[in-house]
Amino acid sequence: MKKSELKSYIKENIINTLEQEENKISPEDVKSQQSYNAELKKTVDLQKQLGEDEDVDDKDAVAQAKAARGKFKKLDIAVKALKDITTNMKSLARKYSAADESDKEVIKNELKQKTSKKKELESLVAKLEKDAI
Repeated sequence: MKKSELKSYIKENIINTLEQEENKISPEDVKSQQSYNAELKKTVDLQKQLGEDEDVDDKDAVAQAKAARGKFKKLDIAVKALKDITTNMKSLARKYSAADESDKEVIKNELKQKTSKKKELESLVAKLEKDAI
């Protein structure tokens, strides 16, 4: 079979298939599709209305979050500092257990100083948490 004959054969088969499919569509199918499209349009319109309401709510939520961020900024800073000093103290405690006697005294003095700072930060965090609530 030549290439041109093959092309014409495929074209005829496609056209026949499409014509057969076209004849299978009934007027009832057309009406049901139209009603389905109408319902879809109603749904899209309702979603647009809801979307506008959600956009307003989202904008309000973002504005409130930005305003609240200022209130909790001090608390966030204090909590971060407390976490940092706690982590630092844990690493010093590990060094203390591995150190010799002369280094242990230096590390112990550092831990004593950091303990007082840690207690101050804990009380500050507790106070700021009470103020936030």
